[in-house]
Parts: sequence; C-alpha cells; structure tokens
Amino acid sequence: MSVDSDGTEEPGWDIDPEDEQGAAVVAALGRQLKAWREAAGLRPADFGAAIRYGEDQVRKVESGKRIPRPEYLDRADEVLDAGGRISAMKADLEQVRYPKKVRDLAKLEARAVEIGSYGNHNIHGLLQTEQYARALFEMAQPPQSPEEVERGVAARLARQAIFDRSPGPALSFVQEEVTLRRTIGGTMVRRAQLERLLELGQLRNVTIQVMPTNCADHAGMEGLIQVLKFADGSAVGRGEGIFNGRPVSDPKQLRILDLQYGMIRAQALSPRESRAFVEKLLGET
Repeated sequence: MSVDSDGTEEPGWDIDPEDEQGAAVVAALGRQLKAWREAAGLRPADFGAAIRYGEDQVRKVESGKRIPRPEYLDRADEVLDAGGRISAMKADLEQVRYPKKVRDLAKLEARAVEIGSYGNHNIHGLLQTEQYARALFEMAQPPQSPEEVERGVAARLARQAIFDRSPGPALSFVQEEVTLRRTIGGTMVRRAQLERLLELGQLRNVTIQVMPTNCADHAGMEGLIQVLKFADGSAVGRGEGIFNGRPVSDPKQLRILDLQYGMIRAQALSPRESRAFVEKLLGET
C-alpha cells in the first residue's frame, strides 16, 4: 500500500481514459459512497480520518475520479456500519480495476479452448511469476508510478486464473532461448521464473517449448505470434510482423498465422527436450 505525502494511504487507481463503461461504474459507486457518508453525518475530512485516507482522496473517490482499493471499501463499510453492503461493491470494481485492454484480453483468454503463443522478448504473461512481472513493469519507459506498477502486476496475475479452469484450455507456448537467459529482476527472480516454467510444464494441458538461438531455420523471425481459438469455431490472432500487427479473425489470415506458429513449434525443441533445457539453465543459476 502506498502512502501520500500527508501520511495517509493512497486510495486506488486512475480511471482508464478509454474505458467509458468502467468510468460509469466507478462514478455510480462514488455516488453511493457519498450518500452513505452524508447519511452518517460525516464530513469528507472526518470520514477520511476514520478510514485513514485524506479528505482529497475521499473526494476523488466519491466524484468517480479514482478507483478505490478493496480495503477502502472494507473500512468504509465498517465505519459507516453498512453491514457488508459497501464491501459487496468490490465485486463491481473487480470488473473495472484493471485497464480496459487487459480486461478485454483476459475475457478472450477466459473463453479460449486453445491458445498458442510464440514470444521472443520476455516470458509470456500467463507464465510469469509475480516478481518477474513486477520487474518488467518497473523497467518500462516512460517510468510508471508505484500504483501503476502494482495495478499492472495484479492484472497480469489475475489472468493466470486460466490455469484453474476445468476442463482447462490447451495452452502452447514457444519461448525464444534469450527470454530464459535474460536476468529480468536479478538472479533469484530468474531462478524462480525457471522453476515456475517447470511447474506449469507438468500440467497436462500445457506445452512449453524452447526455440534455441542456434536454430538455423526459424519461421518466427517476424516477431511475436498469438492465436486464440474458441468453442464455437471462431478464433482471433495477431503477429507482430504480419497484417500490420493488428488482431485478425478472418479465416484466411488465421490460417497464415496457424501455419507460421505450427512451423515454429516444429523447429523448436520438443517439450521433453525443452524441459531438459530449462532444467539445465536452472542448474547453472
């Protein structure tokens, strides 16, 4: 939890300017919180002191300019004697607390019955440990605020609920060798990340392969590829070096992405060889 210069806790996150639906939800919640506070006869400053937030922070939440953290709602519920009705608003915030583009991606991943991904810069978000993800956000340019970093990490980890689905989707990942060797966050973070890959690779619905740097034939030189397929037969995909990098759903375009990804998988180390490769790297750290 971050703390403002006045010693009070920071209440939450900025609204995604492109998220009109999320802004409407936060604004409605703010109005309800204000009504609860006024009904209790508390001024913003007094209420803020009671829940350990500043007056300005309370006003921002009530005006719909900030997304309150779950603990903000829990403390408000207790102070206003709401009997759990304010805390229950956390379910609504769960839908909007992350940036819209991340929520949209999470919705697609939640619907997918099959996901294929080739990555050449870093470990795929679904495979990242919390420490690895945080290191990536912290090195972003322009620099992100601590609140933005924590929000990004939380959103990325929330997507990993996909591993709890039953039945789980078929998940295939091909990671460029350099993504395993790059010491993102330091040696211990890298070690934990390699251990996480080995752990996830044991799941029956997860396949992890490594594309070795010394591979002479490589169909993935144009960059990242992702393809998500759904139960109704539809799909969506994206390749960095094809179709201007934009998401596509046209069957002809998807076949091209499928062909590229299939060739990448064929050229990469087999799942068994890849596991041995990761174990070797882990032993070297």
